[in-house]
Amino acid sequence: MKIPHADEGGICPLHKKDMSLVCHKCPWWTLVRGKNPQSEEMIDDWRCAIAILPMLLVEGAQMTRQAGAAIEGLRNGVVKATEAASEIRRLTDARDNRN
Repeated sequence: MKIPHADEGGICPLHKKDMSLVCHKCPWWTLVRGKNPQSEEMIDDWRCAIAILPMLLVEGAQMTRQAGAAIEGLRNGVVKATEAASEIRRLTDARDNRN
């Protein structure tokens, strides 16, 4: 796959040169495909990996929140099941003690 040059005009903060002259040689110039977590726009182009770090951090935070919510839901289900099992056991023990 041929690595494309960046558009002219932007200055690379690392190399301090026009991005069109240096990005295609840089190992951080990478193909990015996916969905922007803030705007929901689809991304399919070459970008600087360092420049997209804030977007990736936002996505990571969103995934962490979603995982936390899923774990909390699972926990709540386990607590309800445990409480129900404890109630059944209590009733069974009370019945057995009467007889």
